[in-house]
Amino acid sequence: MYIGIDIGTSGVKAVLVSETGAIVATAARELALSHPAPLWSEQDPDAWVDAAVGAVDDLAARHPREVAQVRGIGLSGQMHGATLLDEDGRPLRPAILWNDGRSHAECVALERRCPSLHTIAGNLAMPGFTAPKLLWVARHEPQIFERVAKVLLPKAYVRYRLTGEMVEDMSDAAGTLWLDVGLRRWSALLLHAVGLDLHHMPRLVEGSEVSAVLAPEFARRWGMANDVVIAGGAGDNAASAIGLGAIAPGDAFLSLGTSGVVFRVTDRFAPVPASAVHAFCHALPGLWHQMGVMLSAAASLAWLAGVMETPAAALLAPLGERVDGPSSIKFLPYLDGERTPHNDAAASGAFVGLRGATGRSQIVQAVLEGVAFAARDNLAALSAASGPIAEVDLVGGGSRSPLWAQICADVLGIPVHRVEEGEVGAALGAARLGRLAATGEDPAEVCKRPRRLASFAPRASVTAAYDEAYRRWRELYPALKESLK
Repeated sequence: MYIGIDIGTSGVKAVLVSETGAIVATAARELALSHPAPLWSEQDPDAWVDAAVGAVDDLAARHPREVAQVRGIGLSGQMHGATLLDEDGRPLRPAILWNDGRSHAECVALERRCPSLHTIAGNLAMPGFTAPKLLWVARHEPQIFERVAKVLLPKAYVRYRLTGEMVEDMSDAAGTLWLDVGLRRWSALLLHAVGLDLHHMPRLVEGSEVSAVLAPEFARRWGMANDVVIAGGAGDNAASAIGLGAIAPGDAFLSLGTSGVVFRVTDRFAPVPASAVHAFCHALPGLWHQMGVMLSAAASLAWLAGVMETPAAALLAPLGERVDGPSSIKFLPYLDGERTPHNDAAASGAFVGLRGATGRSQIVQAVLEGVAFAARDNLAALSAASGPIAEVDLVGGGSRSPLWAQICADVLGIPVHRVEEGEVGAALGAARLGRLAATGEDPAEVCKRPRRLASFAPRASVTAAYDEAYRRWRELYPALKESLK
């Protein structure tokens, strides 16, 4: 048996996976976000630990016999979050998260200080990444910066609390702007650019390697053996790729989670920073990936549901499983700024085309289409970088909606496939990495593709209309850029 724990932004998920690869049970705990100032997004690091431990407590209570057989645990997590620890290993402040946009000025300063940043890290300096956050802390909270002994990412902090070891995997480390992504090692040059050194960083391992052993107190708590290993794990999207069996060059998927991602596996480090495409290490040795990122995907629908005080499912129900063409309303889904392709933390969302006769369903449809149009922006950026993507698997909470899947197929112009266990892909991928660390098996034997539940082909009757709607939608951001800040 194996356990995967995914430390997300809105919650923590844990899955118990059998030797056959079947999901035996799942458990979840919600997390709260804090926004103490405009553009800020923070969380209490200990809340991640409490949620992760609570989720595994649930699994152990419901399936004690199976949990007692666990041999390996894998971790996945939200990327980029700056978790600053003092010499005693305690957090100095709330973690600054991936969707925090306060460090725009520090991004400019970092690129000026380190002209080789793009070559080494393979990415533009964006407020979401970890390095600019540390520059912001050094500038605005110098008394805290002076006390920083270690900087960990979210899942690495959970690992530390579960094992006592400070370790990070390559895929998550690649999102800090401190990793030499091609060589898969920390870059002293990039660290010095923000006033840090190698001793501030955790030890690095590959995602499928053993990183540590579960602490005896947790082994006893969960009725496990004393030699349960913790894998290196992965950042959430690389873990989702492992869960989807996306481990060969060219494999691709679209994630409609809180954020949105278009992801493609590559067999080499292939940076294209000019288009704001991310180039990161994959969770397996010898593989990398390219990724376009939208900061508000399913989060856009969740926001609308909150504003309208109506559950998302109830908003979608009147639209059925398909629409006959684009909404007359246009929606820019930049509720937390945007990464690919705009790299604009100050961008904000907008509805365009509202009239007195506009109804709720038109607005709901516009939100789904706005996210799909942003995904098309990302698909175009990746296609320009490394060639076209022919089809994608669909994962994340948004994958539950057949309507949204069909809209994505019509907007992207390629087949979209809903897959089994698409909502727990990152946790499943983490469990698979836990298995690989425990057994040393061939990844190709463990990381199988999930069963496709449904396939959605672009419909010729509406694709031309969506092409025109996308063209007009693309004109909105440059036209409204200054007014959206």
